[in-house]
Amino acid sequence: MRDPFLFLLILNLYSVITIETTEFTDPQVPVFNNSPIKVIILSLVTCGIYLIYWNIKASEVLNAVAGRPVISQPIAILAGLCTPVTAYFYYLIGKDVNPVLAEKVGPKASPMDATILAVIGFFIPLVAAFFTQSEINKLYEE
Repeated sequence: MRDPFLFLLILNLYSVITIETTEFTDPQVPVFNNSPIKVIILSLVTCGIYLIYWNIKASEVLNAVAGRPVISQPIAILAGLCTPVTAYFYYLIGKDVNPVLAEKVGPKASPMDATILAVIGFFIPLVAAFFTQSEINKLYEE
C-alpha cells in the first residue's frame, strides 16, 4: 500500500468489526451476530449499501424468530433506499417481531415500541439499526 495511514485505518477497523460467532441452539434462526458498531461503520463507509445487506439479513433472522414472514425481502431492500419504507420496516419490527423477540430473549430484552422505532428509523436509520442489532445479538448470548 502506498499510504501507511490508510493501511492502519483499515487494520483497526477490521479489528473493531470482526464477527464473533457463538454456538446457537435454535436451528430455525440463522446466525447474524454482528457488532452494532460494525453496522454503523460499514453503512457509512459504503454509503448505505451495507445497510441494505443488513436489512435483508436482519429480516431473515427476525422472520425466523417470529415464526412467520413479517418483513418481505422487497421491503427490506427498499428500506435501504426510501425513507418512508425505512420507517415502515422498523414499525414492522417493533410491532410484530419485538414482542416475540422479548419472549425468546427473556429478562435481558429491552424492546422498543413500534412507533418510537419507526420515528427513529425515519429520521436516523443507523440508530434504529444499532438498537435492532443489539436486540438480535441478545439471541446469541448465553
